[in-house]
Amino acid sequence: MKLNLLTSIILSSTLIGCTNTPVTISGSEQNIDRNISESIEQQINQSIELQEAGRYQSNIFDQSAAEIVTFDKLTQKTFVVNAQSGKIDILDSKNIDNPTFVNSLDIKADIKNQFNSEAGAANSVDVYNGLLAVAIAAKTKTDNGWIAFYDTQDLRFISALSVGALSDMLTFTPNGQQLVVAIEAEPSNGNYAVDPEGEIAILDIKWTNKILNTALTRLTFTDFNHGGSRHHQLPKNLLLNGYQASVSQDLEPEYIAINSDSSKAYVALQENNAIAVIDLAAKSIERIMSLGFKDHLLKGNEIDGNDKDKQALLKNEALLGMYQPDSIATTRINGIDYLITANEGDDRSDWISDLTQADCEAGHFYYHLQDAQCGDDIRLKNALSSKDYQPQLASAKLDLSNFTKGGAYQETVKRIKFSHSLTAQHGDLDGDGKIDRLLTFGGRSFSIWDINSSKMVFDSGSDFERLTAQKYGNNFNQTHNKLKAENRSAKKGPEPEALTTGSINGKTYAFIGLERMGGIMVYDISQPEQARFVQYLNNRDMTLNPAQNKQKNEQGITTYQVDAGDLGPEGFKFVSAKDSPSGTPILIVGNEVSGTTRFYRIAIK
Repeated sequence: MKLNLLTSIILSSTLIGCTNTPVTISGSEQNIDRNISESIEQQINQSIELQEAGRYQSNIFDQSAAEIVTFDKLTQKTFVVNAQSGKIDILDSKNIDNPTFVNSLDIKADIKNQFNSEAGAANSVDVYNGLLAVAIAAKTKTDNGWIAFYDTQDLRFISALSVGALSDMLTFTPNGQQLVVAIEAEPSNGNYAVDPEGEIAILDIKWTNKILNTALTRLTFTDFNHGGSRHHQLPKNLLLNGYQASVSQDLEPEYIAINSDSSKAYVALQENNAIAVIDLAAKSIERIMSLGFKDHLLKGNEIDGNDKDKQALLKNEALLGMYQPDSIATTRINGIDYLITANEGDDRSDWISDLTQADCEAGHFYYHLQDAQCGDDIRLKNALSSKDYQPQLASAKLDLSNFTKGGAYQETVKRIKFSHSLTAQHGDLDGDGKIDRLLTFGGRSFSIWDINSSKMVFDSGSDFERLTAQKYGNNFNQTHNKLKAENRSAKKGPEPEALTTGSINGKTYAFIGLERMGGIMVYDISQPEQARFVQYLNNRDMTLNPAQNKQKNEQGITTYQVDAGDLGPEGFKFVSAKDSPSGTPILIVGNEVSGTTRFYRIAIK
């Protein structure tokens, strides 16, 4: 595995011919050979560059007004999830330098009309051959949500059907014959009062002559519960820490990627640090793959975990990063399916905040004494303070003596946030009862996995923090909705979230969005074990503070008047040259905080 390859790798290609008979090469043949060699060399040395084109501004700040995006090649329209409104905004994208608003699909209203039920946030959108699918949650997120279908050419509402709780992400298979939906099934906020089971929905799709027929199959994880027929198949290091949750309640499908022949779906189980592999022909869960941990004591895996020292200082630390990817993608290279993961990280603190101290500690979480609140993400400095951390149950207290004065890891950054419950489960490496590693959220990187062998072949290591530190110095690791240096250092750093891949002139590229710091990382992943950094582009204006956006419109929604650029990249859509309105490959980005949809040309260098 090669880590943080920040410089270009120059490859050479030599053609060797073997024969027993002398061969005379004519001048024209020599020219042909020379032209072939030059063509090969040009292809090897070829790279790309993202170039800003136009953008659409919703003029809504920090309300997820431009979250997930998709592109319809038939109408050359871009469909944008305007999440909290429950609508899909439609942009005319024929001219990517000037995308214009056309209309909105009111998903909430259509759900109300068909089911007489209240819908909540729209979460995901995808399109295939003029059929648009939208995932929308119920107003009460633990109730069943829906999938709504529309015709992209006349924008008519076709139908909707009910699926499980919190339909979070959906995608068509490349052949268009199935739609696969991640049913995240988050518990109710505060106390886990209601905790639905995570599911994967598979819809068989028949879309002909503008007539849609669907057949729904719902896959659950109940066989993996304790006492279930497949419980023994759960992988080592699968992360399970839901409060009083069964395995099927604990597993929360987040994102889906489908391989090129439409045979397998890969489902990110973010909080569980795992991938579920789905056989789409058999409509069954083939296996669950645990992603393991990232050792931040290894060279190349340095992080900056101090949000108070006012400097970009990357160090090795006694931490294990839980990859916990959000967006994932697949690509096939030399006949091998690879999974690419954006290692964002996530925790469950929002769901347990209201638990009593006794219930909190019974769930292996921690109770912050001064805040009188249950949580899971705890700073090391707080865990070492009896004012903040004094469990009623002695068995609920972590032995952190290795991290105190005189301990083996006393130099570990005290500002870092880690998972209390998962450190309790996995942080004692030698079985002596003392914690040796703190489990932190996310990998601050992207990774490439050989999905068949379940092995990682590449991780970008500390690239993202090093590159952003080179560009922004002490101002790196910002969050997205205000200007505060190193705001995210102790948490999840640059927080890679958005991800897609694209094939351009025989090479494969990965595009990774940094949700908090902003901007897009580009890597050439044509040789997965030797993925190569290509570009980092971020148009964020660091002289402006987004938090100064205070003005509200007539609906009481904060508008985006202090324009600090595109903030909070959440969703990517790569469009190939043959499908693109510009005739060149393009990347479309939904930015949830700035509420902007940005178009990029992808130029060949």
